[in-house]
Amino acid sequence: MSKKRIIVVEDEPDMAELLAMRLQREGYIVETVGDGAEALEMIRCSPPDLVLLDLMLPGMPGTEVATKLRNDPRTAGVPIIMLTAKSEESDIVVGLHLGADDYITKPFSMSVLLARISAVLRRSRDIATTSEKVLEVGPMHIDLERHNVEVNGKKIPLTLTEFRLLVAIVSARGRVLDRNQLIDQVLGMNAVVTDRTIDVHITALRRKLGKARKYIQTVRGVGYRLAND
Repeated sequence: MSKKRIIVVEDEPDMAELLAMRLQREGYIVETVGDGAEALEMIRCSPPDLVLLDLMLPGMPGTEVATKLRNDPRTAGVPIIMLTAKSEESDIVVGLHLGADDYITKPFSMSVLLARISAVLRRSRDIATTSEKVLEVGPMHIDLERHNVEVNGKKIPLTLTEFRLLVAIVSARGRVLDRNQLIDQVLGMNAVVTDRTIDVHITALRRKLGKARKYIQTVRGVGYRLAND
């Protein structure tokens, strides 16, 4: 298996060096960058397997970097783990709205960070190894191997979490999935969650699907399911 490449976007040199050394020790290929605008250009030129993104950056804040990455089809599916000192639920929700696949507050345990990285990369790999390779629902064409979603032939850039959420709901074929089931299937047990986590991702997913949003049906007080055509 080829080594996974991680870009660490962190403006504190000591922290960036510490992260790079530990990740390299774990077998990852690591590149570091301390400026938001430079990080954006680096990621766009050669998308990595994962981005560790600090939010307080010179040049361009991490929130803007995340937004631009999610709006660019070349980088929309690159997993992002945000690193920040902000730990309020509202801050976490903002990070999720921006497309973060996970959110870790400083100070953090290195072992926890490594576990979160492993979990996010595993979620990305698991999609590609599922038995079904293509899912079709109405105007939606979901290619699991390429992580592509098209609606009426137009490619829709989804984050890894949004993509997994859509696949989980479509694969259930009308069976209702409650929020806990979706958290387990989409995020895993170690991901940071709040009461609004799944709802935030569903809102973003529906917005991107446009008219195909009708296929993601809310079952009030329970969860979500695939709606009939």
